[in-house]
Amino acid sequence: MAALLWQTGGGAGILGSPLVMMVIVMAIFYVMLIVPQQRQRKKTQAMLAAIKNGDKVVTSSGIYGTVNGIDGDTVILKIADQVKIRILRSAIAQVEAEENVS
Repeated sequence: MAALLWQTGGGAGILGSPLVMMVIVMAIFYVMLIVPQQRQRKKTQAMLAAIKNGDKVVTSSGIYGTVNGIDGDTVILKIADQVKIRILRSAIAQVEAEENVS
């Protein structure tokens, strides 16, 4: 088998084949582009699933607020005194880190 791989029968060998090079390039694209996107998507879904009342969040449009209620795919966000808005859960970009005041 190894002798077959090392033979160069008039061509550039097995590594010079355009098909093999295309497979190698596709594998590199998969590792560098698709795998990190899947990890980021899983991380975002886990963050959105863990949202609870009282969490301080930032929406994708830049609105800061506190989660006041959760109703399925929507979240009631308190952005000021007596001001509440209903947004999609997927519009939340990040959850602010809680500060431990001791």
